[in-house]
Amino acid sequence: MRNAALVLGIIGGIIGMFVGFFSYGYTEAVERFGEVEGLFEQAANVGVIRAASILSPLLAIAGGAMARARALWGGILLLLSAGGMYYAFGFNVFTMFPIAFTGVAGLLALGAGKPDEPKAHF
Repeated sequence: MRNAALVLGIIGGIIGMFVGFFSYGYTEAVERFGEVEGLFEQAANVGVIRAASILSPLLAIAGGAMARARALWGGILLLLSAGGMYYAFGFNVFTMFPIAFTGVAGLLALGAGKPDEPKAHF
């Protein structure tokens, strides 16, 4: 379960990076070039989107990398990442895979309470 959390967390973080790049770039482009009514409009929560564009993929990759050694902390970071992506970007065709991957990875990491190795987090 820890290996699955590692792989899903890192893949979810990489896909989340693409969503973050686009979201941060979109808010910056609209701020710099202005709005086009009905086509390009600024988001209501620019600060949240920009923060989540950086932090959510970072938390997903860090949580996935930690899942083998420290499953509890890795699972918490993965679930925070999934929640941050959902809160900032919503659930749509571009975010469904990073949210699902990081959410499942977080649950798998938390479920690895009794691993084969002696380091249990419970």
